[in-house]
Amino acid sequence: MSRMLARIISAAGFEVQSFGSAEAFLQSGRIDDSACLILDVDLPGMNGLELQQKLNDSGNTLPIIFISAEATEAMQQKMLDSGAIGFFKKPFSIDSLLAKVRSVESLTLI
Repeated sequence: MSRMLARIISAAGFEVQSFGSAEAFLQSGRIDDSACLILDVDLPGMNGLELQQKLNDSGNTLPIIFISAEATEAMQQKMLDSGAIGFFKKPFSIDSLLAKVRSVESLTLI
């Protein structure tokens, strides 16, 4: 899913970098270079909600768009209340996702 999204979003004109896990993103040194995260809730190791909390705890207000196949409405509300700018349940419309990020210069996919 991550590779497919990276190709589609890149083809739409955005700079995209993809990581295989939240830990890989945190260790990459790219946090300050990122304008937005598209973040799956169900990640290996640290999950998307845990990454969001870690970023929030460090004072980082990086915009996050969550995607998930299984998130409940309560989980979705928690993500949004914690500062996520969007949430898309799989399967979702690529056009809707792209509409959410049109003003973002570069994206990071995890």
